[in-house]
Amino acid sequence: MAVVIASALRKELSGSVLFDGVSFKVERGDRLALAGPNGAGKTTLLRALTGEVSLEGGELAWEKGARVALHDQRPPALSSQPLREYVLAGTSDLVAVEGELRRLERAMAHGDHGQATLRRYAEAQARLEHAGGYDWRDRASQTVHGLGFSDADLDRSLSTFSGGELTRASLARALASQPDLLLLDEPTNHLDIESLEWLEQLLRTLDAAVILVAHDRWFLEAVTTAVLELEGGKSVYFPGAWHVWRREQAARDLHQAKTAARQDEQLARLERFVERFRYKASKARQAQSKLKQIERLQANRVHAPDHSRRTLGFEFLRPARSGRDVIVAEGVVVRAGDKPLLDGASFAVERGEHVALVGPNGSGKTTLLETILGRRPPAGGRVRLGHGVVPAYFSQHEAELDERGSVLEAAMSGTGLKRPEAQALLGRFLFSGWDEHEKRVVALSGGERRRLALAIVVASGANLLVLDEPTNHLDLESRESLEAALEAFPGTVLLVSHDRALLDAVAGRLLAIEERDVRSYPGGWADYVRAQEAEAAPPPPPPKPKRARPAAPAKPVPTQIELVERDIERAEARLAELERRLADDWGDATLVDQHRVARGELDRLLRQWESLFEASGA
Repeated sequence: MAVVIASALRKELSGSVLFDGVSFKVERGDRLALAGPNGAGKTTLLRALTGEVSLEGGELAWEKGARVALHDQRPPALSSQPLREYVLAGTSDLVAVEGELRRLERAMAHGDHGQATLRRYAEAQARLEHAGGYDWRDRASQTVHGLGFSDADLDRSLSTFSGGELTRASLARALASQPDLLLLDEPTNHLDIESLEWLEQLLRTLDAAVILVAHDRWFLEAVTTAVLELEGGKSVYFPGAWHVWRREQAARDLHQAKTAARQDEQLARLERFVERFRYKASKARQAQSKLKQIERLQANRVHAPDHSRRTLGFEFLRPARSGRDVIVAEGVVVRAGDKPLLDGASFAVERGEHVALVGPNGSGKTTLLETILGRRPPAGGRVRLGHGVVPAYFSQHEAELDERGSVLEAAMSGTGLKRPEAQALLGRFLFSGWDEHEKRVVALSGGERRRLALAIVVASGANLLVLDEPTNHLDLESRESLEAALEAFPGTVLLVSHDRALLDAVAGRLLAIEERDVRSYPGGWADYVRAQEAEAAPPPPPPKPKRARPAAPAKPVPTQIELVERDIERAEARLAELERRLADDWGDATLVDQHRVARGELDRLLRQWESLFEASGA
């Protein structure tokens, strides 16, 4: 059954049509991705589904009693409210239903078995079951921990959290509310890879319909079951996975371009005929016929796809050649205050290597980058850059920007370019015209600051690019442009990113921060995942000893898959027991921690089983 059916939705902004005729249907289990350029109306459509934004036309038909939750890019307001209360505020109706059930149970225990009481009890119980049952507190706890919050964070006030943590809190609240329709606007922002994978797994199993907007291609491929494309005020629906839409979109654009070119040639030929013969008596009738053909063609004209959409232009300068050793770290110790991050790590990066640095949030990736670049001293050991190495740093916070002048002045001072070349560079990074060039750096928005910082890195002429989350706030096309440029860059790259598609395409080697050390893994992200799964797999059973003489038939030796299946059964039983106990008190920190460990162990076993199953060719 459909959770919502949208028919011919129309939205206007200041008298102009944002979109018109948008129609779609989502059922439980559907994961519909909204695609299209910035400004196409994706976020507006999500807010219209919550009733926050009004529509000028169309109709929305809802499943009876449907619960809707929205996570968007606006973090919650700072307040003294604890995280626990903020997250559970999205479930206030469930708390009310539970309270009503308890009151009715007490009434029935004292002899009230009237029809009205029994009816209200059945209705309240149905509402609670519709929202997922009595264990919603346990699921809320899993959500908070899955998004990287600790037990100690639950009682912290929102005013103590960073912007990224507040965004994750908003996502936790939406997920914990047990909605029938979950609306997600850029849910992958500020999540590390571990949390991203947890969210992907949750969305694959969630008993709800989901409509989402995201720029993380790996995430979209893992989650999406259909795509609704918004562009030019119209919508096109594509069933199937994300890559199916990309393939069909490319085929459609190619067909459209060929049709437009064929029509252009036909129109030009007809117009030449009319121009030549329209005043010649013997050809006048034919000329009139050609004019009517031209009118029919013009009425049904197909235009070539608009590829002039504003995207970032990446063309790195060819850098000077450095020495063979670009980065050498020997026994490096890194701390953040009193917190140890690395303890005696040693590694090296050679000329021309494209290396990704990975690890969970808080493991010290950014701190290590700053230590490599000499911006903070190591607490022990030594790290040095090689001969002829010229680094350029793109940080998460654009700290390298000179804020004392205008955008143009910052570009000129940061790159050494003269005024005309700097203006051309800024134009490629979407700073067009005198007003934008003369805008003060301190007045730039977060997205504008990142574009300016990227422009300076691109034109720096550095032979070592150190990039910390360069794809934040970039759309899909710009991410793919950056990816192609980094692949072609002949210098050395050290990259930190949560964009797994970028990691897999660009990195030839991964440095992973594990247990306060740095380990090297060859290949991209997919190779790293396979290596981790192989390390986690149990050793194969010992070979069966040979018998000198035939013996009584022995019990068949269980296969590796069967052994893992037995472990899965035990893990599921352990998890079920913990969930029964947590249903009574989801705030028990010890139980919650045990549940998180048990859930992680079960997830690991399930991934191991899937890997063994695929390897067996079954």
